[in-house]
Amino acid sequence: MDEPRWLSDEQQRAWRKFAALMTVVPAGLDAQLQRDSDLTHFGYWVLAMLSEDPDRALRMSHLAAQANASPSRVSHVVSKLEARGWVRRHRAAADGRGNVAELTEAGYRKVREAAPGHVEQVRSMIFDGLDEDQVRRLDEICGAVLAHLDPDGRLCTQVGR
Repeated sequence: MDEPRWLSDEQQRAWRKFAALMTVVPAGLDAQLQRDSDLTHFGYWVLAMLSEDPDRALRMSHLAAQANASPSRVSHVVSKLEARGWVRRHRAAADGRGNVAELTEAGYRKVREAAPGHVEQVRSMIFDGLDEDQVRRLDEICGAVLAHLDPDGRLCTQVGR
């Protein structure tokens, strides 16, 4: 049996900090959005992905790819957003295959109203503690980790992609 590849002390320190961020940041974003906009962070993310499309509509499979989530997770949240009148789902008109999620006017208003508070929370939690060089390094480090985890580039990380 091979010896486990234990973390070095430096890797252990970095890992503990990164693990803390993976807990604190999502909880902070979720809490702000739920308090101020009655939305989960993932619900907001789905609305935002739809709002960025010129037609404010995406095939469910494409929406799942844009949200970096499983089709079942996206379908579940779209059902909740539909019940609130923020999204509607219909068959794809072009070929009749698959479903399209479309942002309603009420959904567009909701994401526009929620965006300023969300952006302020992101700034407050992440970027206010960094200088410009650290932001560039954060982008570089995240890009390197994502390239390792997603060598085919399937995850959506670009604005407007």
